Amino acid sequence: MPLEAVVFDVGETLVDETRIWGEWADTVGVPRLTFFAALGAIVERGLRDHGHVFDLVRPGLTFEAAAAMRGGREVGFDANDLYPDARPALRALRAEGLQVGIAANQPAAAALALERCDLAYDWLLISDLERVAKPDPAFFALLHRRAGVPAGRIAYVGDRIDNDVLPAAAAGLRAVHLRRGPWGVIHARDGGVSRAELQTDRLDAVVEWARRAS
Repeated sequence: MPLEAVVFDVGETLVDETRIWGEWADTVGVPRLTFFAALGAIVERGLRDHGHVFDLVRPGLTFEAAAAMRGGREVGFDANDLYPDARPALRALRAEGLQVGIAANQPAAAALALERCDLAYDWLLISDLERVAKPDPAFFALLHRRAGVPAGRIAYVGDRIDNDVLPAAAAGLRAVHLRRGPWGVIHARDGGVSRAELQTDRLDAVVEWARRAS
């Protein structure tokens, strides 16, 4: 079936989270290299909730306690955190006549942050606003309804096998695995990557694939 829509995850797909995780390391008083290594260990262990990293670097520390240490200051992203290929890729896909969506597990504040990033997209689906999150099949059912086209005509692009590739494929979407960021690199060795129609570390390659598939 010809492709009609391409939908993107946010973290480590459109947004480089290096600065954000670095700020968390600073907040809890752990060297950034140590914190990043601990995050990789969490990914390798297959723990879905990356909040476990706080307990690993500071035993007994919860995400909520770490957040309280920031005195109410949020750790969010802005346009400066976009991967360099994010803006041109979304613009190129829309120029091809494809619908572009963004659907991700993100806090409510991410909706406004994305609006301020000057990205070319048609709609947003943010987990905290919809009260449903990946990998719940209901998230992908909602994505399907939002796109308004047959599931086989929708591609979903993300960095994780557990949250992105496998549930997207199970929902009948065409999964694309983006091999970048901690999850993308570590999950690239997972057998589940075979469910992805494309594996790449560049969004321009996604554009070329989508052009051929549409």
